[in-house]
Amino acid sequence: MDYKVVEIPGRKLIGYSIEMSLVENKTNEIWKKFMPRLKEITNAKSADLYSLQVYPNNYYLEFSPFTTFTKWAAIEIKEFENTPEGFEHMELPSGKYAVFNHKGNTEMFAKTAQYIYGEWLPNSGYELDNRPHFELLGDNYLGHENPDSEEEIWVPIK
Repeated sequence: MDYKVVEIPGRKLIGYSIEMSLVENKTNEIWKKFMPRLKEITNAKSADLYSLQVYPNNYYLEFSPFTTFTKWAAIEIKEFENTPEGFEHMELPSGKYAVFNHKGNTEMFAKTAQYIYGEWLPNSGYELDNRPHFELLGDNYLGHENPDSEEEIWVPIK
């Protein structure tokens, strides 16, 4: 699987967050709250959407599908001023990321994630950094059930 390593500056995001686990997946709930209000955001840097996870320390070392983390549905904005009322703010810290292109539905995503964390990462010379993980949903994202859907998986590394 092809990947690239990039260093990014900090980014300003707005959206909504929710506490969840893999067992109690609330991804659809957070997106159903976010998407109807997307048109209210007038200072977005692009149309790309962020499906972002903030995991507790050692999430992958002590993995359990019951462990809770914070899930975000968000978009990058130019500045926090003039943010529509009710949106949450988040500053994505700067840092290095391994970026993978994923094509496929939710079932295929699990296989891609298994490759990244189970094969690529242990053999890469990198280790996970304690920063948010995210998927960037651009023009080729067609929905999580579409086998032709494409997204970028951003893994924080050091």
